[in-house]
Formats: sequence, C-alpha cells, structure tokens
Amino acid sequence: MENHSVIAIQDEYAEDFAWCYGCGRLNKEGHHFRTAWNGEETVTLYEPKKVHTAIPGFVYGGLIASLVDCHGTGSASLALHRKNGFEPGSGEAPPRFVTASLHVDYLKPTPQGVILKAVGKIEEIHPKKFKVKTKVYTGDTLCATGEVIGVVMPASFSK
Repeated sequence: MENHSVIAIQDEYAEDFAWCYGCGRLNKEGHHFRTAWNGEETVTLYEPKKVHTAIPGFVYGGLIASLVDCHGTGSASLALHRKNGFEPGSGEAPPRFVTASLHVDYLKPTPQGVILKAVGKIEEIHPKKFKVKTKVYTGDTLCATGEVIGVVMPASFSK
C-alpha cells in the first residue's frame, strides 16, 4: 500500500468526524494517518517528522501510541464497513469508532528517517466492538506492538 494511492477509511469519514489529531483529514495540524486494506490485514504508513523526536535519532513513543490508536480505530471501521457490505470508495459513509482501550508495548527504539508501517489484524468481539492487534515496523524491524478495543462512536458524540 502506498500511503496516498489508495482510498483510506479516514478519507471517507463524515466531515463532523474528520478532525482527530491523529487521523482527521480536516485537522491541518494533525498527523493525517490513513488506514487501508492490504488483503485481510490493515496497513497505515507514516513518516515521522523531526518534531517527533524523543532523543536525537529516535521517534517519540507518544507518536507510536497515537499511530497504534488511530490505526486500531480505522481498522475497526474498515472491518465493520466491510461486514456491512461496503468498501472505501463505495460512497457509503463508514462507521466511526472511538477508543475504549489502548495498550502499547515498545520493543525496540524506533529510528527517525524511516517510514513506520502499522499492520493490523482484526477480531470482532461484539457487533459494535472490535479488537485490533497492531505491529509497528521500521523496514523489517518490529519496534512496537499494540492492541486497541474500538467501539462504535456513541450518538452522544454528534452535535
């Protein structure tokens, strides 16, 4: 998956729900994470910026947590959208998820100057709740793993 050559689920979020700092396409200051299918797995690619420094040469762990978080909720959205019979680009607005739980394990220091690749596997645990297990790579090196429990965004989040 090339980060900008496919339709990501975040490209399809309704405007009211496209402001997330991590993945909102309308948040000019945000990261603009984009998640798409790659076979039965999901993928998000992201190149950290210089400001995402923990110590010189290495990426700040909070960015990795944000990547795992948004990749997880985006993956859950992809899964439920597909279960409902739709794919990104179908013209049907996808469901929007929020994070109920986030867990990240940092396995190796994450170098700067390398594209991060988050790869997700999805498990449905309830009709409106999904568990997404994510691995974050730099090249072939596994740097972090994570798990997100995403739930369909409650109606109370609407204006």
